[in-house]
Amino acid sequence: MRQYGRIDKYCAAIYTFTVDKPSKSEQLQIRVTRRQKAAIQRSAAQAGMDMSAYVLSRVLSSSTARFHDYAVACLGPASRFALAELNSFLSGLAAGDLRDAVAAPPPSALTPYLLNYITAMVEQACARRGIAVPAWARTIVPLTEPVFASALKSLRLHLLTHSPPPFRRRNIFVDSSVGERI
Repeated sequence: MRQYGRIDKYCAAIYTFTVDKPSKSEQLQIRVTRRQKAAIQRSAAQAGMDMSAYVLSRVLSSSTARFHDYAVACLGPASRFALAELNSFLSGLAAGDLRDAVAAPPPSALTPYLLNYITAMVEQACARRGIAVPAWARTIVPLTEPVFASALKSLRLHLLTHSPPPFRRRNIFVDSSVGERI
């Protein structure tokens, strides 16, 4: 079990959400030369890891795993908090780490709203870091009906005009986005 927690200074609330770590049920075999195998063994030993863990850590970055874990946590009862954590995570990544973290799409089990919201956050983070949006983001179909961050009709015009472009394109109207808080 991986556990992420945070004290939200804006709400003065403490919350924690837990994400199940999937069990390993598949095997992958690769062919390497004797010299390559020896180099991997040395590097793994220097890192204090077994060969499998070392190779996986090099192929699947920790930022990739955390992005996936935060996205999965959005399915839980604390989805608002999980989205806030994902916001903080994405806005804190350097360009190279962001590119690695969002290379693979979020889980397909997400609702269309959550999938679009997370995709808009990724697009906004990529724009801020000046990197290309991952190809998978272009395959996510925007919502057909608009979703507003507030039920107050008097705020709709403000949300329509102040939502960041990635959110507007996805028919989601919010007042802040990645790297910002209300």
